Amino acid sequence: MKAKSIKGKSTEEISSALNESMTDGFKPTLAIVFISIKQDREAICNLLDEKDIQLFGATTAGEFIDGEIEAGSTAILLLDINPAYFKIEFIETSPENTIESAKKLGATGKETFTNPSLIIATGGIFIDGDKIIEGIIEGFGKPSADREITVFGGMAGDDLIAEKPLVFTNGKTKDNAIVALIIDEDKIDVRGIATCGWKAVGTTKTVTKSEGNIVYTIDDKPALDMLMKYLGVDVKQDQNKGIVTFQNSWYYPLQLERENGDTVIRATRFANSEDRSLICTGSVPQGSKIKFSLPPEFDSIETVVTECESIKDNTEQQADALIMFSCVSRHLSFGALIKEEIEQVQKVWNAPMAGFFTYGEYGKSKIGTNEFHNNACCVVALKEK
Repeated sequence: MKAKSIKGKSTEEISSALNESMTDGFKPTLAIVFISIKQDREAICNLLDEKDIQLFGATTAGEFIDGEIEAGSTAILLLDINPAYFKIEFIETSPENTIESAKKLGATGKETFTNPSLIIATGGIFIDGDKIIEGIIEGFGKPSADREITVFGGMAGDDLIAEKPLVFTNGKTKDNAIVALIIDEDKIDVRGIATCGWKAVGTTKTVTKSEGNIVYTIDDKPALDMLMKYLGVDVKQDQNKGIVTFQNSWYYPLQLERENGDTVIRATRFANSEDRSLICTGSVPQGSKIKFSLPPEFDSIETVVTECESIKDNTEQQADALIMFSCVSRHLSFGALIKEEIEQVQKVWNAPMAGFFTYGEYGKSKIGTNEFHNNACCVVALKEK
């Protein structure tokens, strides 16, 4: 399998780069498209559609190929993968029906290949990523020693407007939807990891009241007040009423401790100034043990690179293509240093890469569990067997 990455800030630039990529006889069958809402998505999709290239796409909060980071542009990974080795599925959903929609996807994956892997992107603002993972696993069925499903991916972005992130494929686009690339792992080796590097601070606390992704109280105190008190965070509130966007939360997420010893991050994207609750991008079960987090330091990048190296069978192993889903919080926190993280991760695999800055990530943690993450870097390496 051969792969090439291209980018552009206009339809004309993408058209030129696409044609140039094919001058040596390269005939891509699949395009992984990460695109700003500022770009002419329909025109670029038409360019690819005209060349019989199947699309897996999401809008972004920034996009990149290799180590070249852009904003307001389009990044595309082109692959000449055998069409028999993959299938693209597009499922419309809603915040109320997320689990049922994800169950359909898990069942479709099971029916499509004996050993499927899913690369997914989800649209919308209020989709609960935990329910996506829960539904896929339930739809696929209980894993066995010789059969399980692997999920990697990200939540679409919309340049931090937080209104209508989109996912799309050939002839279909929507905000509340799931687009999935189902890959036959008997033909394509799919391996990846979701890693973070954020460090917890303070003592363990208990979520004493929550419902889904809304945290009302922590240690029996209003969750918003606890966050503001312990981290010194100020939440700007419009007329001190209602739900407000809490973008500073990207820097101060909650660390949720799982019973299996794993830890996942939960960003608190919105705050409710009336009931003093925090609205997270994923579920936080009542009774959960949590810690607060401070913005990451430089050694967080070293942690990410080390964990990416850990999924290789040997130091010489390479990949045909690389996809990265990196939380926009990493870009906001690291600033220009995020370029170094992206470059170092690519060097681990030495393959053409495309990625985007997301509103949430899906992937296996270092202990091998499918999870929904925030503030993480999710890396997927593809290699034809």
